[in-house]
Amino acid sequence: MANPDNRADNEVHLQQHIEHTQANMREAESYLDEHAGEISADEKGIIEAKNERRKESLSDFEAEKQDEAGR
Repeated sequence: MANPDNRADNEVHLQQHIEHTQANMREAESYLDEHAGEISADEKGIIEAKNERRKESLSDFEAEKQDEAGR
């Protein structure tokens, strides 16, 4: 039998996702700052694209967290 849907700690988990995503963004930005002259334009573009997707994820996480807080 399936476990019941326990949403009691969803806000906490969402906050953890937000913090982890922000840390990844900062790490990527630091990497770009430190190695800008050493990496290819393609690699730089890939990292920048990842950070753009992370920004979108942050927005989604925030919206979901607000939704959970309103329950």
